[in-house]
Amino acid sequence: MKPKTYTPLALMAADEEDLEVVSAVLQDAVAKTGEMAFLPRARRFVLVANRFVWEEGVRKSRGPFARVRTGAHFDDVVRVRSKNVDLSSKDAVVSILAVRFEAGEDGTGTIILNLAGGGAIALDVEAINLTLEDLSDPWATRSRPNHEEAP
Repeated sequence: MKPKTYTPLALMAADEEDLEVVSAVLQDAVAKTGEMAFLPRARRFVLVANRFVWEEGVRKSRGPFARVRTGAHFDDVVRVRSKNVDLSSKDAVVSILAVRFEAGEDGTGTIILNLAGGGAIALDVEAINLTLEDLSDPWATRSRPNHEEAP
C-alpha cells in the first residue's frame, strides 16, 4: 500500500536541531539487533529499521497506517556502548523511542538511541553526521503506536 502523498525520506543531520527531526522520524521504528552494526574501521554505525510513517499517520485517526524500511548511518563514530540490550543477539527486536545528543567539547558528544524497555545504544561521536534514507515502498499496518499514558 503506497499512500497517495508518500514521498520517500532522505535526510541528513549535522547538528542537534537536525537530530531532533531524525528523532521524530525514527520514533517507534523497530529493528532487529542483527540489522545494526558498528564498523570501527569506517567509524560508522549502521541500522535498518521498519519505521512508522508518521508524516502520514499523524493526519488520520484510523488506519490503515504505513511502515517503511529505512536505513541510517551515523558517521564519525569512535565507540559504541549499549545498556539493557545485547547487540550480539541478532534476533532481539528493539523499538526506538528517541534519538538525542549529549554534547561534549568542540562538537564531540554522544548520540543516544533510547529504546523501549529502558535500553539504550550510545554512539560516541566526533560530530553529528547522520544520513537516513527510506529503502522500500511503504506497506499497510492497522495499528498506530499509542503514546497515551496509562492511568
